[in-house]
Order: sequence, then C-alpha cells, then structure tokens
Amino acid sequence: MPKLSYLKALHRALRDEMDRDESVFVLGEDMNFALTNTTSGFLDRYGPDRVLEMPLSEQGFTNFATGAALAGRRPVVEFQIPFLLLLVFEQITNQANKFLLMSGGQRSVPVTYLMPAGGHRPGWGAQHSDQPYSLFAHMGVKTVLPATPTDAYGLLTTAIRDDDPVVVIGPLACLGVREDVDHADLVPVPLGKGRIHRAGTDVTLVATGHLVHEAIAVADDLAGEISVEVFDPRTVYPFDWDLLAESVGRTGRLVVADDTNRFSGLGAEVLATAAEELPLRVPPKRVSRPDGAVVGAAPELDAVLQPTREQIADAVRSVLKKSGWGT
Repeated sequence: MPKLSYLKALHRALRDEMDRDESVFVLGEDMNFALTNTTSGFLDRYGPDRVLEMPLSEQGFTNFATGAALAGRRPVVEFQIPFLLLLVFEQITNQANKFLLMSGGQRSVPVTYLMPAGGHRPGWGAQHSDQPYSLFAHMGVKTVLPATPTDAYGLLTTAIRDDDPVVVIGPLACLGVREDVDHADLVPVPLGKGRIHRAGTDVTLVATGHLVHEAIAVADDLAGEISVEVFDPRTVYPFDWDLLAESVGRTGRLVVADDTNRFSGLGAEVLATAAEELPLRVPPKRVSRPDGAVVGAAPELDAVLQPTREQIADAVRSVLKKSGWGT
C-alpha cells in the first residue's frame, strides 16, 4: 500500500472537496506560495477565483469568509500559526457560530477554519505554541483534532461538507506521521465519533492530537504489565461521551493526556464529566501542561512544560495502585 502523510492527507482532502463541489474555495495568507504545502499546486489547478491570496488582516478575511458562506459558498480559511485563531476568536465564536440560531435557522455558515500548524514544536516561541481547541469547544464551536492521516483526511472532508462552522486543528507533531493506506479507502469521518486505537481491560487512556501516538507507545510499553485501552476523541466538540462510557464501563479507570493548560482544559472537562456520570473505581488522573503554561523557545523549559510519555505511564500506574490492583 502507498504511504500517506498527515500533511498530504490534508492536501488531498481539500483538493478532493474542491474537485467535487465548485462552491468550495480556499483563502488565507501566502496561498500562492503554499508555505504549509496544504495548497501546493492549487493556484495552477483552480485559479485565483478559488485560491484567494488575502492581505494581513485575519479579522477582515475571517469575516469575509462568513459573508461568502451566507452567500452560498463553502470557504476554507487556512491559518498558519495557532495564535491567529485567538486573533479571530470573536469572528468565529460570536458571529459565524451564532448566526444560524440568530437567524431563526434561516441561514447557515459553512466555513472551515483549517490550521495545519497547531500546538508545540521546539523553538516556535510562546505566541506560536498554544493549543486553543478547549476555548472553541467551550463556546460550542465544532472542533476536530485528528491524530492520524486517515482521520485528517476524513475529518477535514466532513468539516467542509458540514453546514456549521468547524475548526480543524492539525498538531505540528502529527504532520510527519505516515500510514499505509489505499487511497480508495479514504472516507469521511463523522464528527462526534471517537476511536479506540488499542483495546484494553485495565484502564482507559484518553489522548488528544499528537499525544495519541504517545499514548499508544505507553500502551505498548506497559503491555506485559497493564492492559491499556487508548481512546482518541478525534472531535473535541461534540465529544463522544457514549464511546467513552463504554470504554470506562469495561476498565473502571481513567487517565487523560491533554496538550492544553491544566486549568479549564479539555482534560478537566473529561475528568469532571466522568466523575459525575461514569462508573469509576478510583479517582481519575490527567496529564497536561501546568496551570498558565507559556511555552517559549528554550528547549529545556519546553520539555518541562510538555506532557511526556513518562508522565502518562506514571499516571496509568497511579490509578491502578489506587484501586489495589496487583496486590
């Protein structure tokens, strides 16, 4: 089977949707140069009417996309660094995402906000390394965080076809991930449906974005000691609580690995809901960035602030010890 990289999967999904539906177009900065390679070759393929080079005014062209969507188009807005989503937070959460209800269901706003450069990469600096997906989930914006190339293809495809605004975040640490996949098997992935990457019986390990791959590695490392079930929500909002309930129903124990700040992050929400509604045998654990973490450009400091494979493994062992497992 051919190898498919994460970045190529985003490129292929966007290309396939632009071929399928003439109402789809892409806009952003440096489109003509395809600096992220997501739109490589698009200008020659589709022309300047469907590949729009925008000025350095993210608030302006994000609202432009809202207007285009109201006029019947399906814009895909590509951002290149994470903080730009914070710059246009009001345009997405307070305008585009509320318009359907504010118009009494008369007008939808099918915009996709694609950021194939989300999250931490060493040396990127404090203002480029945030993971803002918890903020959009809190505001009720459909938000996806694919970890694999097939999910990147499937979730971006679904996001573009969705009639609501959807934020698609591709973590930097995932961009080089490759899978053996037949291109004919690439299909849309429904929003709100999680994925079990590895079955287990002792503990459910929820992981997001690039931490999914760390979680799988932990499960492999602990295989002779602990049976770890790796749960990937794929969609941050809406979250697949039903699948998580099934998993925790089997294991009775829960650990969450989440690459956002500890306070009010996605990990906090998963733990709170699990504590309220799921049959946990022991209190759950989470691994995240510290409260108020500011990831900078110093490699040693970055390493201290990032959730690590060792921290995840320690958390898994901890919930087993609390229940007296193995004694």
